[in-house]
Amino acid sequence: QVQLVESGGGLVQPGGSLRLSCAASGSIFSINTMGWYRQPAGKQRELVADITSGGRTNYADSVKGRFAISRDNAKNTVYLQMNSLKPEDTAVYYCNADVSDWASDGMDYWGAGTLVTVSS
Repeated sequence: QVQLVESGGGLVQPGGSLRLSCAASGSIFSINTMGWYRQPAGKQRELVADITSGGRTNYADSVKGRFAISRDNAKNTVYLQMNSLKPEDTAVYYCNADVSDWASDGMDYWGAGTLVTVSS
């Protein structure tokens, strides 16, 4: 009943920047935590960053100081500003949202993923 649509992935050179967006739509009463995960090819999925509805943020150590997560609650949208990108940031990035509708609480939804490739 909830759809997450990601955008902003692509090819970027090392040291460059990208901004990912993820918009949630559907049967939504509220969204608690929204976040970004990534999965390099052949590797496990890992948390990149997340943010609560009140704006509290959490980052993986590998991206602290380089990435910034933010959200627009009115638009049910979360963003990931990625700066100083490194080849090891290359991965499929997935949006996640913890959504409550009028009948249930705390259900996780996932986007289909957007590919970020950092290469020179």
